[in-house]
Amino acid sequence: MPLLDHFGLLAPFYEKLIPLQDDKPLWEYLQLPVDGPLLDAGGGTGRVAVTLKDSAPQVVVADESFKMLREAVRKDGLQPVGTQTERLPFPEGTFVRVLMVDALHHVDDQRRTLAELWRVLAPGGLLVIEEPDIRTWSVKWIAVMEKVTLMRSHFLPPSRIVDLLPVNGDAVDVHTEGFNAWIVARKPS
Repeated sequence: MPLLDHFGLLAPFYEKLIPLQDDKPLWEYLQLPVDGPLLDAGGGTGRVAVTLKDSAPQVVVADESFKMLREAVRKDGLQPVGTQTERLPFPEGTFVRVLMVDALHHVDDQRRTLAELWRVLAPGGLLVIEEPDIRTWSVKWIAVMEKVTLMRSHFLPPSRIVDLLPVNGDAVDVHTEGFNAWIVARKPS
């Protein structure tokens, strides 16, 4: 548990402070639209999920910050669920698409989170993780600032994220754009 409730404090202002820049890569990497349910893990206020709500019959936003989810509840078409990503309350293979945008570095147990995201992904489904690329100077600066403000952030390079996935690295693509890395993995059918 973090010393401060950073996301609870930021919740009412989060989308103004950190607006979604461009959702085109997200649509491309997720191969949208889809006929099954989509999970936005660590989705907070639903700022990303709301742009996807017409691309899937069900869009679930899972986050441990109830103050962030309070903002997601205000958006039509989203189903907020309060939970840690290390212990998702969904059956195996529930979602045809699972995404995590700018959140993996905030979880307590990254290996367990990735295992859970993989567990709830349906066979043949896609897992898409967008993370700030710690190999860039701007993200290194952000990482230092998050440590100074007592956030529990732990940024990983894309290759380490791939290594933590419970899948052969050949089934994973890594794309870098600016200071972001996109890790895209397809679960075998």
